[in-house]
Amino acid sequence: MRTLPGILAVIAILTTTCSSPLKNSSSDQPPNIIVILADDMGYSDIGCFGGEIETPNIDRLAAEGLKMTNFYNAARCCPSRAALLTGLYPHQAGVGDMSSDDSLPSYRGFLNKECITLAELLGENGYHCMISGKWHVGYPRNTWPMKRGFDRQYCSNGTTGHYFGVAEGRDYIIEDTLREIPGEWVDTGQTRYKPLKNEDGSQWYATDAYADRAIKYIRELREKNSEQPFFLYLPFTAPHWPLHAFEEDIQKYQGKYMAGWDVMRKQRYQRMKELGIISAEWELSPRNMYAKDWAQLDDSTRRYYDRLMAVYAAMVDRMDQNIGKVMQALEEMGDSDNTLVLFLSDNGGCHEAPHRGKPGALPGTPESFDGYEHSWANVSNTPFSWFKHWTHEGGSSTPLIAWYPKMIEGGRTDRQVAHIIDIMPTIADISGSVYPEQYAGHPILPTEGISLLPIFRGEKRKGHDLLYWQHEGNRAVRKGDWKIVSRYDYDNMKYFPWELYNIVKDRSETNDLAAVHPEMVVQMTGLYDQWADRVGVVPYGELREWRWENWQRKW
Repeated sequence: MRTLPGILAVIAILTTTCSSPLKNSSSDQPPNIIVILADDMGYSDIGCFGGEIETPNIDRLAAEGLKMTNFYNAARCCPSRAALLTGLYPHQAGVGDMSSDDSLPSYRGFLNKECITLAELLGENGYHCMISGKWHVGYPRNTWPMKRGFDRQYCSNGTTGHYFGVAEGRDYIIEDTLREIPGEWVDTGQTRYKPLKNEDGSQWYATDAYADRAIKYIRELREKNSEQPFFLYLPFTAPHWPLHAFEEDIQKYQGKYMAGWDVMRKQRYQRMKELGIISAEWELSPRNMYAKDWAQLDDSTRRYYDRLMAVYAAMVDRMDQNIGKVMQALEEMGDSDNTLVLFLSDNGGCHEAPHRGKPGALPGTPESFDGYEHSWANVSNTPFSWFKHWTHEGGSSTPLIAWYPKMIEGGRTDRQVAHIIDIMPTIADISGSVYPEQYAGHPILPTEGISLLPIFRGEKRKGHDLLYWQHEGNRAVRKGDWKIVSRYDYDNMKYFPWELYNIVKDRSETNDLAAVHPEMVVQMTGLYDQWADRVGVVPYGELREWRWENWQRKW
């Protein structure tokens, strides 16, 4: 593994490798492309993957398209977005951690010049490129979306701070301009926000606003040009905390979670087996060590947690409603017959527990600011263990739904292994674009991904020999049927031992075989070290020391 001094020594050195042009799309007319990204949504939350939340529009895309059940993300929001947009591992794109700039090549917090974004690639191929939603791969002005290939943008630069308005420090950028939001700040406990209204006076809500703006962008394009292909990147912030939703949506779910998380996990687990999403031989992982015991809670506390999950469900429900609005708009504009739609999540369900609203505020209301904590996140990630941030299956697994009537036979479920880095070469392939060796005068790293088009066509794909993860000390390697994974001990600043799983027989990671196959652990950790050195991973203890020393100087 590359150490910090080693990385500093080669900070100015760029290594490039030639990449082969990608084959052209089979269609004479390149398709429109829509990538819809959920934020902090767990593997089992949507109906077609076993959840009890009502998601008829996503379920329709799955019924008419393809469900990929063995698809991975990069386990955290910024790294996953970097990988999706570039086809590289996050460290290669400069986003090895989150959005802070550590002045280290793999930890700049924004997309570097050694990568090309989907918008830059497609723009070179005649696409009109739009983003409406969460960016979170670059705070500096020169790293905003319209500096990276997008023609239109409506987005929050970071994660959502408030769903009913704009939170302090979470400014909105519209068409490459930072907008000052009028109005007075409202104090809600430890947070402040400015409420927003729509033009007709109705309540503004972030999830609605992102979809409405996306539809507006497509309509405006079609008014000018009826044939130009478009790329829409629609990264919703839902259902990322703070848990905010309309009461009409919350009431559909309030009371439905009073059975508790253990019961809900078992119910989802059973439905997932019946739907063929998971193998019957995978056990349901034990309740996470940080989850509460529902049986030990009093009635008032149970009702509080029922409300938290009801709000979360309402947020997923509302996202689904808006996906339905986008699909309806496509039909009205005559674009649905030639549009590829991809839907996935940036990481698993989120264990984080912010409670920063006004004391006593009812969860879901504008004065509240809550997360749904470990216990419900454990449900979202059924049947897997751990959460967003960790590289166990619960943190790094996502549904992938692909809908493209011209190519994809409806109702299929595919279990081939794939990763979020595969989105770039897939989109390049289907659009007839050539992934370049250089862009804007800079050498571009070869993509790490492999096109999904063979899978879309119902064929067997030559997939990845190896897949890797690293985030804030949490590490993993998948090689064929096997996976090694390790958590980081943040209290004692050291790595927990590597675990080994036969991920085909035991994807819920319940039977650690590290002691049975120590030679395999040694082999795969060696592969991890080689990869970590290649992409510029700094050992997490060293990175924390670097931050302490340099951030102290900086401030």
